[in-house]
Amino acid sequence: MTLQNRILPTGEIAATPERGTLMGNRGILHDADLQLGKVRWRHPHWVTCLLDFKNRRRKLMQPGAYTELFFLDEPTAFAAGHRPCGECRRAAFRRFATLFHAANGTETLAEIDRLMHRDRVTRRREQVRYTGALETLPDGAFILHEDAPHLVWGGRLLRYAPGGYTAALPRSTGPATVLTPASIVATLAAGYRPVPHPSATKNHT
Repeated sequence: MTLQNRILPTGEIAATPERGTLMGNRGILHDADLQLGKVRWRHPHWVTCLLDFKNRRRKLMQPGAYTELFFLDEPTAFAAGHRPCGECRRAAFRRFATLFHAANGTETLAEIDRLMHRDRVTRRREQVRYTGALETLPDGAFILHEDAPHLVWGGRLLRYAPGGYTAALPRSTGPATVLTPASIVATLAAGYRPVPHPSATKNHT
């Protein structure tokens, strides 16, 4: 059974066989039948975690436990509005928090989570999207190009697929629909370098 627990850059939660390189959570989203309901979050602390940490093992979607979510890579998690976990990804979290504070004028973790939540989802529970200048976006940001999510990386646009990036186009200029929350884009511009899936550099340099 393929579980509905894969987060796409568009914010959708899909059922795909590929697991990706990061796990995360945003609370208990599943029921006893391992199905997701209408609720897509239970708290504003959306994090990404390592797939393997201190040899801990979890059986997916256990009753009363948080719903394990999976992402192709860190740029995808950022586009969906997830930050690094402060436990299993402590070094990445500290770097992210320092740059987030500098770029967005926040001072506490609570402020980070509140600002990220404002930037990632509308009151109608839809992904916040906005128009940005493509030539100014930092590496790691996601945009929509021809109605498909593309990663801005190394002067190119890489087309997203659940198993990896499948095509590369030269980055152009002009307006683009940005998927990555504005506060995270500012953090990327301040110097945070997210870790992409290996397919981002393979044959796309």
